[in-house]
Amino acid sequence: MSLVGKKAPGFEAVAVVNGNEFKENFSLEQFKGKKVVFFFYPLDFTFVCPTEIIAFQEQIAEFEKRNTVVVGCSIDSQFSHWAWLNTPRNKGGIEGVKYPLVADLDKTISMKYNVLGGEYLIDEEGNLSFEGEPVAFRGLFLIDEEGVVQHELVNNLGLGRSVKEVLRLIDALTHLQKYGEVCPADWHEGEEALKPTFDGVADYLSKK
Repeated sequence: MSLVGKKAPGFEAVAVVNGNEFKENFSLEQFKGKKVVFFFYPLDFTFVCPTEIIAFQEQIAEFEKRNTVVVGCSIDSQFSHWAWLNTPRNKGGIEGVKYPLVADLDKTISMKYNVLGGEYLIDEEGNLSFEGEPVAFRGLFLIDEEGVVQHELVNNLGLGRSVKEVLRLIDALTHLQKYGEVCPADWHEGEEALKPTFDGVADYLSKK
């Protein structure tokens, strides 16, 4: 079930912030008044994941200019996050990443956001098992200043995401919030948007 248009599920968990500090009772509530890009990745010390995580860090100034914070999450522990964050990049680490990485060791956050790659099952004898992938898919949620999910994307494990596209969507959401104009296909900041009327659409398309 999509979370778009709904309040982002709340949680409290341990996160590693600033690359080396443990923060207890971390939640997204602290960022009210800012946009939040909350993204899930499968596991620490893997292959596609560091390319995405570092790509977000390299564009962090662009997110900050847009009053947006970036938060990552996986089913690893805070200790695994810390170790990866303090491993040099030339040895497979993500040293230099400063935005928060949340520990979802019990997988409850992944379940709340509907991105867990499998599910827990109980048989007739009461035995608990897990069917599917016990990690999070590559879910990404753009949450507005009031805590409402405005965009979600879920990729399978081998498909990396585009940080540039996330920035484009933030610009589109900001334009909509500021001017009430909707943003057409492949819209970028500075381009013409359109009024949400049939005449507005016709006028826009006539100029294409």
